[in-house]
Amino acid sequence: MFYQFSHHVTGDHFVKEYGENFSFPSHMHLCYEVICVLEGEMNVSVDLCEYTLREGDSLIIFPNQLHSISSKKSRHMLCIFSPSLVQAYSTKTDGRVPESAIFRPSEYLVNTLDLLNGDEKSFYKKGVLYSLLSEFDKDAVYIPRHSGSNGLLYDIFAFVEKNFDKDCSLSALSKNTGYDYAYLSRYFKKMTGTSFIDHLTLFRLGKACELLVDTDMSVLDCALSSGYSSLRSFNRSFKRHFSVTPMQYRAKSRSE
Repeated sequence: MFYQFSHHVTGDHFVKEYGENFSFPSHMHLCYEVICVLEGEMNVSVDLCEYTLREGDSLIIFPNQLHSISSKKSRHMLCIFSPSLVQAYSTKTDGRVPESAIFRPSEYLVNTLDLLNGDEKSFYKKGVLYSLLSEFDKDAVYIPRHSGSNGLLYDIFAFVEKNFDKDCSLSALSKNTGYDYAYLSRYFKKMTGTSFIDHLTLFRLGKACELLVDTDMSVLDCALSSGYSSLRSFNRSFKRHFSVTPMQYRAKSRSE
């Protein structure tokens, strides 16, 4: 299992991919993922659930859900997008996941998603994604995130989501979970393939991106609200990960 950090959590992150006879090992990432099977049959594992998808079926994977894909004969379309693109839905389902992730969207919606190339205006992308999620949501039943064999890992994710804007150190996590901080550091690295600090950094940057795009807060206030203690460290971290300054990112996002 590994953590897929190639999918950034910037406010406008949207990737669409196509594949045939596709398999991918267990992994996680900070984005939503929707898989639409166009032909054939595909097996998908999400947390502790196993699904068999056939032509016309789709499946939604929530942020930080462990999942893998296996297929010997299929053709699919896969869409990965940032939670901030569907902020209202993300807020509504916070701390929960679908009891069943499979659904059958209308042919019209699948075709609309198929035509979406990612270069459209942000509000159009949001409209398409909200329409897709609305179709899923009308019959969905949500449950608290399953602890299962990865209970500690999900406890760590939940801790970061709740405490990213304040003391979110390994020492604070240790007090919260009762585990030694050195053990937690090794455990997280083993389970995700990345360090706790790197995960926290990208999570905070993702929250900062949301504030930069969706509010008129100053860059300093966006930094402080995302857990950074100084504007200098925030600017340096932002530029290192996204190759633009926070102000450049805000200007680009609002010009689309």
